[in-house]
Amino acid sequence: MTSIRNTLIASALLAGLSSLAFAQATPNTEVPRPERMAKMHEHMAQRHAQHMAELKSQLKLQADQENAWATFAQSMQPPAQAPARRDPAALEKMSTPERLDQMQAHKAQHDAQMQKHIEATKTFYASLNAEQKKVFDKETARFMRGMGEHPHRHP
Repeated sequence: MTSIRNTLIASALLAGLSSLAFAQATPNTEVPRPERMAKMHEHMAQRHAQHMAELKSQLKLQADQENAWATFAQSMQPPAQAPARRDPAALEKMSTPERLDQMQAHKAQHDAQMQKHIEATKTFYASLNAEQKKVFDKETARFMRGMGEHPHRHP
């Protein structure tokens, strides 16, 4: 039992070291950060559009629900471009109260966007029949799981 464990540990260590050697031997062909972020943002927008199309199909909307759907779908659109990153050099030049004010302004902007999503979702939800509400609840629960939780939980 011990020899199997030692063999597995040695194999894992060897695999890890060989991947490090390979990583160092290859030239740096990494895509610059702005391009990576733009591609990631584009991919996320495509996934969002796909998810919304699937949700609409599963809901089997009636003609009189189309306007509510359009308003809901429009409010759920991700921003046209990724939010700009904060400039670390500019942040360093700010005093702590200035950085806190900037963080608070950013949070207020995020909260306003969230409120818009909430209102549009509640309005759309009110237009659904009982069966559609079940479908909507089931589908949106998958994506809302874990939202609002801090990513680094402390014991």
